[in-house]
Amino acid sequence: MAGALIRENRNYRLLISASAVSNLGDGIGMVALPWLATLLTQDPVLIAAVATAQRLPWTLFALPAGVWTDRSDRRLMMVRADLVRVVLMGLTLGMVLSPVQEGGIWALVLIAFLFGTAEVIRDNAAQTVLPSIVPHDALERANGQMWSAEQVTGQFITPPLAGLLIASSIALPFGADASFYAISAALVWLIALPARPGGAAARFWPALVEGLAWMRANPTVLRLAVMLGVINAVFTGGMTVLVLYAQEVLGMSSAGYGLLLTLGACGGVLGGLTAPRVAARLGMRAALLVALVLFVAVHLMLGLFASPVVAGLALFTEALGGMLWNVVTVSYRQRLIPDALLGRVNSVYRFLGWGAMPLGAMGAGALVSVLEPDMGRAAALHAPYLLGAAVSSGLLVYAVARLRFD
Repeated sequence: MAGALIRENRNYRLLISASAVSNLGDGIGMVALPWLATLLTQDPVLIAAVATAQRLPWTLFALPAGVWTDRSDRRLMMVRADLVRVVLMGLTLGMVLSPVQEGGIWALVLIAFLFGTAEVIRDNAAQTVLPSIVPHDALERANGQMWSAEQVTGQFITPPLAGLLIASSIALPFGADASFYAISAALVWLIALPARPGGAAARFWPALVEGLAWMRANPTVLRLAVMLGVINAVFTGGMTVLVLYAQEVLGMSSAGYGLLLTLGACGGVLGGLTAPRVAARLGMRAALLVALVLFVAVHLMLGLFASPVVAGLALFTEALGGMLWNVVTVSYRQRLIPDALLGRVNSVYRFLGWGAMPLGAMGAGALVSVLEPDMGRAAALHAPYLLGAAVSSGLLVYAVARLRFD
């Protein structure tokens, strides 16, 4: 049944292949960019600035990206975004091969910002394309397969590969990334989307307001978006300091850090494969409550222990819970939102759900910097995870009280 969707639907086969290849690049970059930042500086605030710059476009451009997605050829938007990322990885490669200058960290911040901008465009277009090529009753299955493929390539294969590439030369990961994004652009180019009815021809602001009005009229989707914003802020903060946590608390090399991320990917793969069945058995609300319980446990594990084994188990559990959350909520939105509004409503959802990530990244870096003089470096690096446990507990209480599906 699962394989039939890939075999029988050419467009879906191309889309899932492009996503898998693109995530090869994303997975390598997830390891290589922060590692490069640590070679340029050990200041947690500056390292956080790189992560913040990559996530800031979700705050700045998520809303207009939705209008553009509903007005434009979604396939071409994905192709162009991939080609922009090819150029940016080429520029990073050139920077690495040049003599390192004092302002190198700021050049990396700029590249991360532009890379994040391309990511906003591509991801919003990709998520709105899927309901056009997959039947609505197969969306959970398709999303589960897509995210499992992305986890295998982006977080299972590439982190240890990135660690080995970095150990050979810090330049190699960025050359590989440019190649992967070029292949992804070629695969997306081959997709043949069905004709869409004319629409979204209104001026920019009325079109955007229409998406905002739909979101306001659907309180369950609005609550999910706000909750996702808090989850992502906490998650991004934890991932921002994870590279320092792995180096200084766990004593890991680049290869060990890649292996740690791979363990997380195993949880994502398992979650992508099992989440549709879990959601069908438990129901949407219960499945999301289970995910929130897992988030609390994860942050306590990272905040209270200093063990590579515990850290690997925590990342495994976090990815498992995250995949369960995503499969349930994204499929629910794709089925509920009209296609003509899907880009705009998705952009509003992602503005609320992803826009807080820069705050999480900078907040975690600032928290470590502020606490370090009094608590010491190791204790300060544990602090963002303890804070994450408290915030996740609050979300769980809120969900029990307010989250309902009709």
